[in-house]
Amino acid sequence: MRKLVYYVAVSIDGMIAGPGGEFDFYPEAPDMVEYLRAEFPETMPTHIRPGIGLEGVPNKRFSAVLMGRGTYKPALDAGIASPYAHLRQYVFSTSLGEIADPGVELISGDPVAAVRELKASDDQGDIWLCGGGKLAGTLLPEIDELIFKTYPVVAGAGIPVFAGELGARPFTPVDTRVFSHGGTITTYRPSPQ
Repeated sequence: MRKLVYYVAVSIDGMIAGPGGEFDFYPEAPDMVEYLRAEFPETMPTHIRPGIGLEGVPNKRFSAVLMGRGTYKPALDAGIASPYAHLRQYVFSTSLGEIADPGVELISGDPVAAVRELKASDDQGDIWLCGGGKLAGTLLPEIDELIFKTYPVVAGAGIPVFAGELGARPFTPVDTRVFSHGGTITTYRPSPQ
């Protein structure tokens, strides 16, 4: 069965974006960028892939991406209706009327039911939960793995990594990598109950 993986950038105070959805406050480190390009090439948006040497590079882990409306909106605002054309794209929203690009599927129904259907499909590759916090909160019971790119910055306010009414769910760290700027990438899996 396919895994649902919440792979996301997060500040040390638990924010995935600022109050207006901004994410330009994350400091970069060349060694972290190179690691991400090598290990998660499919998480780079389609329109920037040629400029960073990833044109034609196959997907390594994920075959689908899930986004909430707020995560999808920056691409739309930039005139990009299909930000991850190299993946199957699903946008969860009850307020978007339609999506103009046929490569992006709008899901306005139950996110949990939709994810269970995707996980049970015969498609190859895991499912990347790109954000946002509200969608992640709803899908918390379905998440099979967390990969947090934690950056050494305090956002101060913004969109939390998980939002909404949540029940506690324990996870165990299984791998951590530290980069030159002090940022980390930590993989967590659900703890045995």
